[in-house]
Amino acid sequence: MEPITNTEELRALCEKLRQFEYVTVDTEFMRDSTYWPQLCLVQLASPEPSDNGAAVDPLAEGIDLAPLFDLMQDESVVKVFHAARQDIEIFVHLSGRVPHPVFDTQVAAMVLGYGDQVGYETLVNKVVRKNIDKSMRFTDWSHRPLSTKQLSYALSDVTHLRVIYEAFHERLEANGRAYWLAEEMERLTDPSIYSIDPKEAWLRLKTRSNSPKFLAVARALGEWRETEAQRKNLPRNRVLRDDTLLDIAARQPLTDKDLDKTRGVGRNFGSSKPGQAIIEAIQAALDSPQEDWPQPKFRPDLPSGIGPTVELLKVLLKLCSEEKGVAQRLVASSDDLQNIAADDNADVPAMHGWRRELFGQYALQLKHGQIGLKLKNGEVVFVELEAED
Repeated sequence: MEPITNTEELRALCEKLRQFEYVTVDTEFMRDSTYWPQLCLVQLASPEPSDNGAAVDPLAEGIDLAPLFDLMQDESVVKVFHAARQDIEIFVHLSGRVPHPVFDTQVAAMVLGYGDQVGYETLVNKVVRKNIDKSMRFTDWSHRPLSTKQLSYALSDVTHLRVIYEAFHERLEANGRAYWLAEEMERLTDPSIYSIDPKEAWLRLKTRSNSPKFLAVARALGEWRETEAQRKNLPRNRVLRDDTLLDIAARQPLTDKDLDKTRGVGRNFGSSKPGQAIIEAIQAALDSPQEDWPQPKFRPDLPSGIGPTVELLKVLLKLCSEEKGVAQRLVASSDDLQNIAADDNADVPAMHGWRRELFGQYALQLKHGQIGLKLKNGEVVFVELEAED
């Protein structure tokens, strides 16, 4: 059992895989000490039961992954992943393109009622009726050579995956929910969700103030840190910790000595190259026109008295989700329920597409007294109510 280590073998594999309707895909990567994930292994398998899968070594000297990237773009071949978000992110970073079309078995499991973010091992156990050896879970995939046990473990992720895919695909077609999943896959493969703009990095921060001045400095520091992290290929917190960044944004030091007083920075940090860059970023933020400073996003106060309505909608959501065998989390969020309780025309996912069919339309009927909920033989059920005169 040897991984593919040269471009010609990879090209031959990809040409073979392009003959099939789908290919199962998984990756192994390391990200503990880098900003960008380090791709260490790619596993691929065809639908053929006799295919034990193939492992591609992207760390092999001289290998060109272009044939693999072309396969990821082949519209005639469905790329099957489990929990695809990070795998897709890796392919986008390396090739600049989003794999398409994609089938994510974790999302499919939510559509089919297996629960929220069900793990791969759980699906293998429930669908394939096998157990996975977990001993290689925390292996160092960047270390070479890879052992037979490591490769066997990695390839099981794509050989079991085809059994899960075929079972889920058949069920989705049979129950008419294939378009539900297709809608989710279009969201998952939207290129915009994989774009990383340093100017927007500050939005990830849990800011402690709504002051536009504070937010302007936090934005500038967030952009500097993100740019540095990308340039040095280091995790954000290795460049500057979140709490330190927010302390600096609150204090807004403009001299070396003032910056040195910040908790969490090293001695004489202010006079260092990063320290000077931080001071320059703060000064630039403070000198920028105030009308360009970020404005705090105040959430409008919800109407008083909607609490009981929200609680009823929670019960309705659980009832609809369990009745249709779909994960609640995929149908509506807590914010969705609050917005629906406050506004019939709330522009939330739960009021569009298949979610409206499954839940949203009934939420409005419940709000307006057209249906009710009652206990019958220990179970909650719908009750149609007569219109009031």
